[in-house]
Amino acid sequence: MRENEICAGVVSRLTARCGKRRRILRKDMVQQLIEKNKGRREHTVRSYPLAIASCLMRTVSTAHVGPLAALVVVFCISCHSGTDAPTLPDQPTAKTPVSLAPGDVVKLTFPAAPDFNQTQKIRADGKLSLPLIGEVTASGKSVPQFQNELIQLYKPQLRNSDVIVTLENAVGQVVVSGAVARPAKLTFERPTTVLQAIMEAGGINEFGNLRKVHLIRTVNGKQRTQVLDLRPTLAGKATSAFYIRDGDVIYVPQSMF
Repeated sequence: MRENEICAGVVSRLTARCGKRRRILRKDMVQQLIEKNKGRREHTVRSYPLAIASCLMRTVSTAHVGPLAALVVVFCISCHSGTDAPTLPDQPTAKTPVSLAPGDVVKLTFPAAPDFNQTQKIRADGKLSLPLIGEVTASGKSVPQFQNELIQLYKPQLRNSDVIVTLENAVGQVVVSGAVARPAKLTFERPTTVLQAIMEAGGINEFGNLRKVHLIRTVNGKQRTQVLDLRPTLAGKATSAFYIRDGDVIYVPQSMF
């Protein structure tokens, strides 16, 4: 019996000593690996946990590998996903040129003929009434296009036909109705998309359906309706933007179910 107790004590001490030596060895290997990688420029934040996991797998006994290795693997995965997760491209958004529309206020400056300087609001028919040349259509043209057109029209009238066109106010009024949180007549700075207008009205309510959004627009005195499916945009897909115009009506229908 005495011999058995002595043997058990020896085994216990040897086991504790081996465990201590194993922990010291594991700590030394990890420290050596960290020191070895300090001088490398190409190492990343996740190189240490991955290397540590490898050391632990080599030095820890099979009985103790499971829980510890799982913990290190989870840590490594979190580091990996944090650095390589897909992100939106960091690049500027292309600017959309604003086309002149009824209701816009434009300023015309004639450097060689200051008496002709004026500010006008584009009429409902899309035209302006200008000295010497009369009625000119401005609606549907960008500011540079309209400016170049005026320079050509004034060439026979003025020795220096330079004209500077400035957009003073580009505000559009749109009616947003149907299954939205706050149906109303809203005023926007252009350019504004149909989806932006709906969100400005509080977004769709619990019955709203973005699959068949109706955009009603008056063209040449006639009301025309275009049906838009805005669901792909909200799903994160790349879609073409559809911009509002002054006087548009946006109607969001209710879902059938």
